[in-house]
Amino acid sequence: MNSMNDTGAVAGPASGRTSHTHRFRGLAGTGFIATLAAMAATTLAAALAQAVGVDFEVPDGGETIPLSGFAVVTGFFSAVGIVIAVALLRWSACPAKRFVWTAVSLTAISLVPPLLAGANTATTTALLGLHLVPATVMIPTLARSLRTRTD
Repeated sequence: MNSMNDTGAVAGPASGRTSHTHRFRGLAGTGFIATLAAMAATTLAAALAQAVGVDFEVPDGGETIPLSGFAVVTGFFSAVGIVIAVALLRWSACPAKRFVWTAVSLTAISLVPPLLAGANTATTTALLGLHLVPATVMIPTLARSLRTRTD
C-alpha cells in the first residue's frame, strides 16, 4: 500500500541492535584476551616468587597455594571484571570512568585478605603483589576498550 506521504525510508531495529551486539562482543573478546594475559602473567609471577623462596603457605588450614590456583582465581575474577565492564557499557553514560573507579576499589578491597591470612611476610608481600599483576593488565585494557566503544 503506497501513498504520497511515504518517504521510502525504513528504520530497522536490526541496525542499532547489531551495533550494540558488536560493541559487547568486541569488549568481551578484548576482555578474554586480556584475561589470558593476566592469567599467564600472574602464574609466571607466582612461579618466580616460588623460585626465590616464597612458599605460599597460608596458616589458616596450613595448605600451600598451587600455581594453578593463581591462574584459576585470576581467570574467575577477570571474568567478573568483564561482566562489570559489559554492564557499564550497557547502562552507564560514562562506562570507562565508572569501570576504573569500580575496578580500583575492588582491587583495593582484594588486598585485605592477604593481610589478614596470617602468612609470613614473604608470602603476604607476594600475595599483595600478585593481586596487582592482573589489575595492571585488566583495568587499563578494559577501560581503553570501553572508551573506544563509546566514542
